[in-house]
Amino acid sequence: MEVLKTGWNFFQNEILGMQWLNSLIGNFLNACGLDTKEKIGGSVQFFLYDTIKIMVLLGVLILLISYIQSYFPPERTKKILGRFHGIGANIIAALLGTVTPFCSCSSIPLFIGFTSAGLPLGVTFSFLISSPMVDLGSLVLLMSIFGWKVAVTYVVLGLIIAVAGGTMIEKLHLENYVEEFIRSGKSIDIEQEELHFKDRMKFAWEQVVSTAKKVAPYVLIGVAIGAFIHNWIPEDFIVRVLGTGNPLGVIIATIAGVPMYADIFGTIPIAEALLAKGAQLGVVLSFMMGVTTLSLPSMIMLRKAVKPTLLTIFIAICMIGIILVGYFFNAIQYLLV
Repeated sequence: MEVLKTGWNFFQNEILGMQWLNSLIGNFLNACGLDTKEKIGGSVQFFLYDTIKIMVLLGVLILLISYIQSYFPPERTKKILGRFHGIGANIIAALLGTVTPFCSCSSIPLFIGFTSAGLPLGVTFSFLISSPMVDLGSLVLLMSIFGWKVAVTYVVLGLIIAVAGGTMIEKLHLENYVEEFIRSGKSIDIEQEELHFKDRMKFAWEQVVSTAKKVAPYVLIGVAIGAFIHNWIPEDFIVRVLGTGNPLGVIIATIAGVPMYADIFGTIPIAEALLAKGAQLGVVLSFMMGVTTLSLPSMIMLRKAVKPTLLTIFIAICMIGIILVGYFFNAIQYLLV
């Protein structure tokens, strides 16, 4: 058992966490005359280390996930979802959302397509919630920062929000609150060409390049914010606003995340810095969920597809779910970290 634990710690810290890279960059900067124990040197080290680590993990994860995704084009996904009914359909939709693009704005066109194809509204919303909030990439990246217990709990609770949210919307019978052009739209079944290994790898690599170009600016901004928080904002300020002394920290973090637009790769360095400064785990994860699921640009896009009443219900369900998850993580933080 001790050997397994040692092996896992090595995998988490040195393979996923790339602590060797952090040490290498620190030694290089010190050799160049930049003291990494000072604010400027520490900020530069944080920025270089997190940027390289996230972009390397991003490339590997997108390659693997896009290869899996090549087996689930929209038409095949629609047929799979069409075979299930009730809460089972919501569960399958939430799980399929884990192998789709990495941000909410990328998921909305698929949501529109599924809704136009006649899939139950609750099922399509389960997909829409899980796709940006929970994906295989988030599982691996969260493991690299927070450990496997936090990562797995985050993913499971995210899926629960997606299933519960979709089921609730289904029970409310809100189909009339979808815009008419989507309800009256028609889906054309197109026979999917069977791809070979080479074709799937080509598709996966194209996704790596395309997604890296899209998310790189947000990763750089997120890392820069994280470096600033990590080295320049006093720890007592973070603890006072987002620590155990403020019972509203989870609500503040969830609301603060809404105006932002980033995927999980851009929010990870901010979350990492906040946690290191003393913010509660639930506060940090609620912030991440708020950014990835309810960003203002994605809500503007979604408004084009659904009427204000349905949009408001969707936002309320997600926010309540995220806030409950945040307080749950706060309650069990010491069991996970």
